[in-house]
Amino acid sequence: MLDADSCYRAIETKDARFDGQFFTGVRTTGIYCRPVCPARAPKRENCNFYPSSAAAQEAGFRPCLRCRPEVSPGLPAWIGTSATVTRALRLIDNGALDDNSVEDLAAKLGVGDRHLRRLFLDHLGATPVAVALNRRILFAKKLLTETTLPVSDIAFAAGFGSIRRFNDAMQQVYARSPRDLRKRTLVESAEGPITLRLGYRPPYRWDQILNFLGHRAIPGLEEVTGDTYIRHSANSRITIRNLPEHHAIEARIEGLDTVANLRTIVEKIRQVFDLRANALEIARHLEHADPSLNFTPGTRVPGCWDAFELATRAVLGQQITVTGARTLAHRITQKYGNRFPTPAEAQRENYNGIGLTSKRIETLQALAKAFANLDLTQGLDHIETALTAVPGIGPWTAHYIAMRAANEPDAFPASDLALRKAAGNITQKQLEAKAEAWRPWRAYAALHLWSTL
Repeated sequence: MLDADSCYRAIETKDARFDGQFFTGVRTTGIYCRPVCPARAPKRENCNFYPSSAAAQEAGFRPCLRCRPEVSPGLPAWIGTSATVTRALRLIDNGALDDNSVEDLAAKLGVGDRHLRRLFLDHLGATPVAVALNRRILFAKKLLTETTLPVSDIAFAAGFGSIRRFNDAMQQVYARSPRDLRKRTLVESAEGPITLRLGYRPPYRWDQILNFLGHRAIPGLEEVTGDTYIRHSANSRITIRNLPEHHAIEARIEGLDTVANLRTIVEKIRQVFDLRANALEIARHLEHADPSLNFTPGTRVPGCWDAFELATRAVLGQQITVTGARTLAHRITQKYGNRFPTPAEAQRENYNGIGLTSKRIETLQALAKAFANLDLTQGLDHIETALTAVPGIGPWTAHYIAMRAANEPDAFPASDLALRKAAGNITQKQLEAKAEAWRPWRAYAALHLWSTL
């Protein structure tokens, strides 16, 4: 948590770099705001500062309707933040506390429920239940403001079990009903695309992430056209473009089967485009730790839409070029109607006619079997141990999967030939030694090095 004087200077200057890192509760109004709120800065003596929107809400403050905390970039992965809290937040964002208890969540994380509550209070200023409720409420407010979805659909999309619970929660937090919060010019409709803005902390190297995804785009599944990224599935299409003037991306979602999947899709978009990264904090650390790296601020680590899909692509990319791996991946997706097989399908798949060796096929089948028990929320060491136990998977593949499928910021495929070349044609041991200074952001250093080639 930043000190109070730094927080107040940030709200005086409306500094976007601090957006999402703290929230200001204004005692005279009972409202909490983002650092970039367009309203005039309140007097210093009337301000309380909180490490999360959930903490401000727990303290009795209402979300500001002008700066809209629901469009904040979200919690960054700070240096020193508990890895357990980070993993718990990922699970909460995917609905872990919608129908289950804190005890269930703690068991999944391998800690006691009292310890988990204590970690949340230490790092976020609120309990896991309060954080989960706050995230549901803010997501619902976002849908009310930015879409024409019926209020009943929004209630279930946000993770509320009933319309009554949804109405009560929104009334308690905003002192208004969901329909009162909605812009009166919006006409409710379940038809047509859903368009949402998802914020990030500047800077953002949009060219870098588009270049990375574009080189790996599989025809029929994804494409990069100009400054736009498009992802296809059987019935849907997601179009992403950058809005640098708003420090946000715009996501247009078409053909959604059910709004119940909307929150999961939005979280996937945030992960794929690494929207929660604290770009300047990462840059400051790497520039100070190793000036010779010449790190470019705003570099992001692309995530993935599906963990098993990414893992399959990582195996296909072993010891061949990006173009070669993309060709093999395209042949597989053509067999399944422009998608990758599920783990269950992959265990039975013989990959005939794809151009794979028998050893590679055995690895893909073993990987599919291992995915039944693989928990990507358990941290880098667990992922590396579990994956390298699969025949044909070594540290390079394990770290690449951890980097993109689990959003592990310190994953680092040190044996990568391109990384060694970009770092000055050094040996793997030399690269590993050099990268020690880059912890805990080695994944960002890797993406930076790749982008220099």
